[in-house]
Amino acid sequence: MPGVPSFISDIGIWAIVPFLFAVVFFRSQGTYWVGRWLRRGTDALATAGESLEVNATAPTASEAPAAPRPTPPPANRRSRMARRLSGPAMDRAQLFLEKWGFVGIPLCFLTIGFQTVVLGTAGYTRMRWDMFTVAMLPGCAAWAMIYGSVSVTLIELWKRSPWLFTAGLVGVIAVAFVATTLRRTAGSAARTPQ
Repeated sequence: MPGVPSFISDIGIWAIVPFLFAVVFFRSQGTYWVGRWLRRGTDALATAGESLEVNATAPTASEAPAAPRPTPPPANRRSRMARRLSGPAMDRAQLFLEKWGFVGIPLCFLTIGFQTVVLGTAGYTRMRWDMFTVAMLPGCAAWAMIYGSVSVTLIELWKRSPWLFTAGLVGVIAVAFVATTLRRTAGSAARTPQ
């Protein structure tokens, strides 16, 4: 096939799936640890706010020597972080994890878009790292197999004809669009409160 290096056109599923597994493993761990980091930051902001309230009720200058007061973090930073961590996606992810527990971690790999929020919420809620990692491995394997199969299929279609590749890609996009549209309709069982 002109224009495509042979090592790309000769890649099989045996090479793509381990590569995708490594990508999703490190991405998931990174998302988990970013969630942990955000929790530590919001806890520090909350502690800073409490210490400012305690200093506000401290004895007056005539009763005790004046001590320098700590400066509060900027209000816009605190409110921006609180807004990001208290939206509807975070609430849905937390309810999902409360309902499914550790089983919810591999299940979230079968979703598109919701996966990152669930993995970040697992870190934010301080789910045990060892249990998270064990629960994450089957999800990583399923994700790598699904995306690896689609990738190999698209590569094979490209080898046969760029038109077949284009048709296959349009088909994948159409399926994703229809599934998303059905999920977002008001009468969908996925949106109806249980």
